[in-house]
Amino acid sequence: MNNIILFDDESWKNFLPLTYTRPIGELRIGILTIREKWEKRLNGTVSYITQDYLANKYPIKISNDNVVINPRWLPNAKLLSLIKDLDMNDALLIDDTLVAARMDNSQFQLLIENAEIQELKGVDISKNKEDFIELSRPIDLNTYNEIEITHDFNLLTKNRSSQEPNKQNVLINERQIFIEEGAIINNACLNATHGPIYIGKNTEIMEGSNIRGPFALCDNSIVKMGAKIYGSTTIDLIVKLVVK
Repeated sequence: MNNIILFDDESWKNFLPLTYTRPIGELRIGILTIREKWEKRLNGTVSYITQDYLANKYPIKISNDNVVINPRWLPNAKLLSLIKDLDMNDALLIDDTLVAARMDNSQFQLLIENAEIQELKGVDISKNKEDFIELSRPIDLNTYNEIEITHDFNLLTKNRSSQEPNKQNVLINERQIFIEEGAIINNACLNATHGPIYIGKNTEIMEGSNIRGPFALCDNSIVKMGAKIYGSTTIDLIVKLVVK
């Protein structure tokens, strides 16, 4: 199990107000959050280097072998391959910006203290930067949402079977539609001709809804009666609990 640490660089300000209350890694694009993407693709758990006022809610966990990643870059096959091939104290750079590194505990302590990092070997991958997806501002979450819905759909549904839909629904290109356990869909039309449709756990699509992919309905979310939704769209229900 890899120990993954996502760190917010100075560009976190570009994502305000979204990043007032969470690190960049907690933003959702496609079906999954950026954190979930890295955890699933690197088989690890994530902690954070983030703003001081968020540190209690999003604490850091340091081990003797840490994969440090800038969450403004999204995982794809090429970047994952480069990260998996990193030796201890190697780093990947694009235009002098740290994208990812593999650090031991001593080097990581220097990073936290803003001290000079010794013996960290940088590998410049700038000449291939078009091969990677970089997020620079909030609009990029929309720009790349279609690509990420497809990537996440393939990851989440591989070697799994979809829940059988109600026969009263109309499903077009059904092989690109995946329905999780507990989802309720009544008299709706789901058209996955132009991209996959993912229906999360314990969701509901009410009668008369018309949905075109690529589309993701995240766990516990609801589409109301008669809704007309075009791709690429992600719907995520955020529940806030207030304890008095």
